[in-house]
This record gives sequence, structure tokens and C-alpha cells, in this order.
Amino acid sequence: MRRSASARIVAVAAALLLLAGCSSDPLADQYREGSGKDYIAGDGTVETYSGASRGEPVSFGGETDDGSEFSSDDALGEVVVVNFWYAQCPPCRAEAADLQSLSDEFEPDGVQFVGVNTRDEAGTAQAFAKQFGVTYPSVLDYKEAGVQLAFSSSIPPNAVPTTLVLDRQGRVAARILGQVTEPTTLETIIRETAAETD
Repeated sequence: MRRSASARIVAVAAALLLLAGCSSDPLADQYREGSGKDYIAGDGTVETYSGASRGEPVSFGGETDDGSEFSSDDALGEVVVVNFWYAQCPPCRAEAADLQSLSDEFEPDGVQFVGVNTRDEAGTAQAFAKQFGVTYPSVLDYKEAGVQLAFSSSIPPNAVPTTLVLDRQGRVAARILGQVTEPTTLETIIRETAAETD
């Protein structure tokens, strides 16, 4: 009897620990809210990295929505801003104009913006670009998810949008998890990264 009661107590305690662990799952939390979202909405957290904490350069590329090819190897020596998005993502739509403005501002300085579309085919991605006036390329990553895999240590699964700033060596210098709600923050990060000499 005592062993059976002890076993039940242990089982209940294990179940409670499991449930407690689930409560910190962002996707589970959002599902319980009844929002109907099928993505993890980041909170706009900004993280910057310096020196050795940037890790190794990330090589990525793929076919863009206009059928051309993008390769990060072609952008080495430039600061690259990588934005993960898809067309039906509300925060992606909300930040599109700000990202395009920053792309226009920094293009003369050799800063390259590139989108990574995580869900859409070319037609949908192009319609989004036309609607929001986005002129920089977007890699279509919905089939192979190769770009997402390349950055898997920097971006959580389903965390769209996420914006990364890569230094001239191709290393992640900063990450904004969620919508870019303060374009001046991203602007400052780009300026500081572009001003680096090593």
C-alpha cells in the first residue's frame, strides 16, 4: 500500500513539473490566449554581440523571388541585414516600410538588405514586395529551409520576424527578435557595425 501511494505521489509530482515546464513555452502560451496565430511573436528584444561572441561567419544563399540567386559570399566585406518574414505575418507587414527606408538610406554605404521568406512561393512574395514597396531581394526558403538552418543558432524556430545584422566578415553582430518597432535602434546598430574596422 505504501509503495503504491508513494508511486502515485511521484507520478503526480512528475506531471506537475511537466505542466509547469509547458507554461513557459511561448507558442503554447499564445495558443492558450486564443489569438489564432501560428507563429511565435517576438517581443522586439535586441541583442548585440562583440568580438569572439559573434562566432563563425555564416554562409547562406538561395533562389530569390525574382528567380535570381543570392549568395552571402558575394556580400562579404559589406554589412548585411537579414530579415526573416512571410506575407501573412502581421508584424512583418508592419515593419516592411521601415526596413525599406533603412535599406534606401544605407544602400549608398554598401549595406545590403536581404529578406528570407520562410513560407511563401514567389508570387506571394512578389505581391508583398509590390504592396509594401520592398525593393531588396528575398530568398525563398520555404522548401529546404537552408537559410533558417544556417542561422539555427541565432534564430528560434518560428520566430518571425527576426532581423539579424551581419558584420563585414559575415558574423552575427546583432539580433532583433520580433518586429522592428524602433527603426532608430536598427539604424544605430547598422551604423556602429559599418564603422567597425576589424
